[in-house]
Amino acid sequence: MRRLLPAALAVLALLLTACGGDDTDSAAAPAARATATNATPSTFPATVEHRYGSTTVTKAPRRIVSVGATEQDVLLALGEKPVGVTEWYGDHPYATWPWAQAALGDSQPTVLHADDGINVEAVAKLHPDLIVGTNSGMDKNMYKKLSALAPTIAGPKGGTLYFSRWDVQTQLIADALGRHDAGAKLIAGVRQEFADALAAHPEFQDKTVTFSQNAFYDGKLYVYPPGLGVEFLDMLGFTVNPKIKPLARPGTQAQISAERLDVIDADVLVFATEKPADVDNLMKIPTFGPLDAVKHHRAVFTDPILSGAMYFETPLSLRYVAQHLTPLLAQAVAGKAPRKMAAR
Repeated sequence: MRRLLPAALAVLALLLTACGGDDTDSAAAPAARATATNATPSTFPATVEHRYGSTTVTKAPRRIVSVGATEQDVLLALGEKPVGVTEWYGDHPYATWPWAQAALGDSQPTVLHADDGINVEAVAKLHPDLIVGTNSGMDKNMYKKLSALAPTIAGPKGGTLYFSRWDVQTQLIADALGRHDAGAKLIAGVRQEFADALAAHPEFQDKTVTFSQNAFYDGKLYVYPPGLGVEFLDMLGFTVNPKIKPLARPGTQAQISAERLDVIDADVLVFATEKPADVDNLMKIPTFGPLDAVKHHRAVFTDPILSGAMYFETPLSLRYVAQHLTPLLAQAVAGKAPRKMAAR
């Protein structure tokens, strides 16, 4: 059963499934490498600009509440343990996915739910001294309500309600914590990991790739155009399939019918599959098997954790992507990718 997300997030067609399983051991190493420590000096007061103006944080916050889909990852990567986090999907302990569990440690934040929007009353009960909502879809009215509780950080100025660039969100949150240099170092570290992966696999350079969700919904396959949630592929040297861009409205995925499936064909295909049946169902589509990339074993089918990591696009999840997607892409470029979901 597909879990529908808040309305503005659904516009992006990120119709993701709740998935079980754990991969804490394999995720711990990248999480540890990506996590900043509180040894980095903080400077207060810290003033940041966001889509609804500016916010000043006068002193180091002790009770941070994350009200968006992915912000807890950024806070954890910066060495902060929020007292409240928001469940997007996945139902992992404390709304924290395996790639971030090492950074969470033994902390037990309250889990909030935003299926019907941000619950102001639930946030208030946590007595926050900083509210972070860079990926929360909050409108100006909600911003005013939350700001009455504590200094509140909305999405980046000039960004989108959901899923503004991961590096911009990271720097904005780091700046609000008075730790600009820590944020910059965190971003640079993630970029370096991808640069290292590309250096180890020069065969990736300029290969075309198409990134799609895991199944057809109402007869459509949701496919990501260049510039929308595909920076992890850009950083690995791939060229995201340019044929998809004119088929997508700005800020949304292209919806491709089975009859037009030929447009997704590329040097490599990546499908965010979450269970073996997803692959089986794709293979049943008459126009899927004949795709050149599928016929010649150049299609990657992910597991549910890697799928989530690609969707999250945070410093911690991107490290996980660099570690776990890179070998699958290498198999695909070599024409050796198995026609089944990748095993964890």
